[in-house]
Amino acid sequence: MGLVNSEHEKFGALLGYAPGGVAIYSSDYDSLLNRGNKNDISFRSYIGNEYMGYKWQCVEFARRFLYLNYGTVFSDVGMAYEVFSLRFLRHVVDDNILPLKAFINGSPVKPAAGALLIWDEGGEFNKTGHIAIITNVYDDKIRIAEQNVIHHKLPIGQQWTRELPLKYDRGRYTLLDTFSDTHILGWMIQTDNNEHAYTGKHINPKLLNIHAAKIDNNIDFSNEWLNKLNPIENKYIQARQGSILNGALHEYFTISSTAENKLIQATNEVHLMYLHGTEKVLKDDNLLRLFNIPEILWPRIRLSWKNRRHDMITGRLDFCLDERGLKVYEYNADSASCHTEAGLIIDKWSKVGKLGTGKNPSGYLTELLSSTWAHSSAKPFIHIMQDVDSEEDYHSQYMAHAITEAGFDYKIIHGLEELFWNETGQVVDNDGRVLECVWKTWAWETALEQIRQECEKDDEYSTLQIRTGHPEDNNVRLIDVLLKPEICVFEPLWTVIPSNKAILPILWSLFPNHPYLLNTSFAINDELRFSGYAVKPIAGRCGDNIGLIGECDTILDETSGQFDKQDNIYQQLWCLPNIAGRFIQICTFTVGGHYGGACLRSDPSLVIKKDSNMEPLWVLDDDEFL
Repeated sequence: MGLVNSEHEKFGALLGYAPGGVAIYSSDYDSLLNRGNKNDISFRSYIGNEYMGYKWQCVEFARRFLYLNYGTVFSDVGMAYEVFSLRFLRHVVDDNILPLKAFINGSPVKPAAGALLIWDEGGEFNKTGHIAIITNVYDDKIRIAEQNVIHHKLPIGQQWTRELPLKYDRGRYTLLDTFSDTHILGWMIQTDNNEHAYTGKHINPKLLNIHAAKIDNNIDFSNEWLNKLNPIENKYIQARQGSILNGALHEYFTISSTAENKLIQATNEVHLMYLHGTEKVLKDDNLLRLFNIPEILWPRIRLSWKNRRHDMITGRLDFCLDERGLKVYEYNADSASCHTEAGLIIDKWSKVGKLGTGKNPSGYLTELLSSTWAHSSAKPFIHIMQDVDSEEDYHSQYMAHAITEAGFDYKIIHGLEELFWNETGQVVDNDGRVLECVWKTWAWETALEQIRQECEKDDEYSTLQIRTGHPEDNNVRLIDVLLKPEICVFEPLWTVIPSNKAILPILWSLFPNHPYLLNTSFAINDELRFSGYAVKPIAGRCGDNIGLIGECDTILDETSGQFDKQDNIYQQLWCLPNIAGRFIQICTFTVGGHYGGACLRSDPSLVIKKDSNMEPLWVLDDDEFL
């Protein structure tokens, strides 16, 4: 590969360039001073608000190469070898999904320039695997560009890091590595041609179960194990009336590292599918009409999608996980909760409980939120708007901490009574500060319901009736804040689409029989009658007004609530597993459009509700789990 200077360059030094002028940087971590003092935010690489990966690892380079040369990216992954399981690229301009096919090393399909080359974990690439870009393909070799293998400068003009031998024998192409102890899984090409494509390795179904576990009953939780001086923990203690996590402090649940990897892959892929579905809905009046959103708001939703589609901070996907596989129930994209328990309280509990091996799957949730805020379009001062609710008190404090870590200032607004009009009709807080940027715990559906009531009362107006003060009623309403054009709201207005369950039948039509989706329809059909089905209001929340119907129209469970007058969707019945006498649902967080962690909720009934328990969730290595 030509003469090179074998001396290692310091971390972050420019080593050379790949085709398209894409920089290759040194990732010599040994040269990094005080690495332990750097937080995760400083290691995260972005172009604009598009996350590339951790500096300056192989995944970061591969994603940046695709972004700069082709305008595409692949979803975030925990380890490089997991890229081989991905099946989509995302077109960054319009969030269109492009098919990505994997071909095993030894495939009849020849490697192609611009393709991803993936290594399994092991040897030189222990635990992580590796990814590179194929830059040139010849009859007997290929050239690749990569990061985190070489740490010296490339010869001037050389736009590749290594050459790998290519063998062709009996109609199959095989690549050999320059390392003797590594295993090349294969290459990945953006194509819709399935011929000879690899579908994925078999997973032991037992690795997808959830296990109940216990810590030593002698461990004493009677003393205060949460810190009242910490604002988040103090609000949590007040809300829970003590240092309480669940009903049984000595019990917890475990999943395997394989299951966590599956959750990462599913979360990232399902999020892309929801974005794709949102794009389809907003382009089609007939589809959008199914969401029961006042038509007067449609132009604003479409503008929100056009201008702020990458401004979603966080959401939560609700899954069922067991030996049958992984199925998504719904996406709470506009007002998700459970972050505090997953990202903070469970860590505190695990230290008292002396959990040794394993990890909290949401251990980096706070850092990921901070990084996403830092690369968002948020203003330097953020008003956090919450309802008067004890759970929202600690949820707001937790988000305030992430916002502060991102370098912003904040003020928490409880309810709407703390908001007023100034002399020019702007919304201000009780300090007189004008609201310009808002993060909310309110669901967009609450604002929509206000608009529905106004539209029913008065047909003479052609635009939204946003007040700027009122001669008879000076109260600031929710829609006066959330829909005021100059106020930047997180989560953006377009998130009302993926949060609405009317998107579920649309996703099923776009991705029929997808392994992560459940058959869902706007009407009951024979297939749903055969499988059983769940009845769900399209904009319901907190498990309200859900009915679970089994064989012969048997009612298995049903809940009451405030959404009984809404239109329903009908989703294939897929009951939660019963573990240790409780029905268990696993939830994953999206942060900046990528997997951010997981948590677990339980209930004695088949439906998870607002007051269902949060349970400690711990990830174990596969061998220890089994």
